Amino acid sequence: MFYTFGRISRMFAFTLALVCVMLTPGMGVTAPYAAMVIDARSGEVLHSRNADTRLHPASLTKMMTLYVAFEAVRKGEISLDTRVKISRKAAAEPPSKIGLKSGQRIQFRYLIRAAAVKSANDAATAIGEAISGSEAAFARRMTRTAKALGMSKTTFKNAHGLTESGHMSTARDMTTMGRRLFYDYPQYYNLFSRITTDAGIRKVSNTNRRLLGNYRGADGIKTGYTRAAGFNLVASAERGNERIIATVFGGRSTATRNARVAELLDMGFRRAPTNAPVRKPALPNYVASLTDDDAELKGKTIRLHTAVKKSLRPVARKGGAKPDQEMLLALATTVEQAVAQAVDTSASVNVQTSQPILLATATSPKPRVRPTVAQPSVVTRISNSGGTRDYGINVGKFGTKYKAEQVLLRTALMEMNTLDGSLRKVIRRSNGFDANFLGLNQQTAALACRRLRARNVDCEIVGPS
Repeated sequence: MFYTFGRISRMFAFTLALVCVMLTPGMGVTAPYAAMVIDARSGEVLHSRNADTRLHPASLTKMMTLYVAFEAVRKGEISLDTRVKISRKAAAEPPSKIGLKSGQRIQFRYLIRAAAVKSANDAATAIGEAISGSEAAFARRMTRTAKALGMSKTTFKNAHGLTESGHMSTARDMTTMGRRLFYDYPQYYNLFSRITTDAGIRKVSNTNRRLLGNYRGADGIKTGYTRAAGFNLVASAERGNERIIATVFGGRSTATRNARVAELLDMGFRRAPTNAPVRKPALPNYVASLTDDDAELKGKTIRLHTAVKKSLRPVARKGGAKPDQEMLLALATTVEQAVAQAVDTSASVNVQTSQPILLATATSPKPRVRPTVAQPSVVTRISNSGGTRDYGINVGKFGTKYKAEQVLLRTALMEMNTLDGSLRKVIRRSNGFDANFLGLNQQTAALACRRLRARNVDCEIVGPS
């Protein structure tokens, strides 16, 4: 009897150990697999597998959290320098986190860095609460944004991506999300390629640093892991004129996931054409915020009364209008003056008749030619006095072509106003690789260098010779 009891005990212990092994991440039961590869320039699908299956996105969720944060900054809802007070809820989020304390204040820019690089859950929740007042309201805004971007099978329930009922997405939707981050907010895209960054209270390391360091051309975007989701990753890489985005759901470990993503990126570069049209998507148009009771609107029909009842001149923002606003206001004033002049001129024409004017009759006299009203001239850009576009700028010499290409990409995203439309060119020299932007006129090249030097970036003008 005692022998049988001991044997049963050993069998129970063995079974318990087996269950523990099966629940260990990367072993035993694995999450469902899905994958997607696109040409980022055109959005063309190069490979897909289970791409429309709704799965747990894990921390890929933070791509949307950051997208909405960038949108809120663009719309003036919050600034990067806003000091956000950390709530008890945000501080209590489980890892990964940066260790925010309840009641402390931290600049919004550091929360963005922590969520993008460290994938910090406490920072993600704090971002949502700072923008929408509560994480639940922010999650509803995230879902509305997803629908506006065409992510039709995505629903968010939180800002960080920890497993929650109904919090689901697909490989296709998350690939779309990665592409929209690159094209809609390029000024922030360099965040995703930083190996380390200052998150305000401490420096943090990138959760995607292994792929960034080992795959040529990789510059983002976001990792994710939960037991229900497996090891997820949306990755982007650029080589020459080609940019590929690859997504994997359900990887068995960090190493196998990264290896699979590298295979998919290689496949994308093989299949993508050397030259493809760049079709930049338009920014979404949707209602950014509803009331706190917007959940009650679900299932109701909302009628928008769009007829204009009264036209008011917009009030100028504090600090003065932007240059483009000043031009539009000046143009409106000029048009109003031209219309008033035309009305006065028409009224001054002496029409002496007591007979009614009959329209569309054979005997109607030929109408007089209206006085010519001079059309207002609108200056759309400063005249180019710099000659032809045979100037360029040099932003450094580097030991490898890959490093030069990386610097060119970061610089192009940093200074889009003057470098948009220029040609990024790496020129091999005997002592290294020159990183150049070509196809500029003299005036634009000089302006670009001044602006880059102000950001502590080395820059020299390259002349026609």
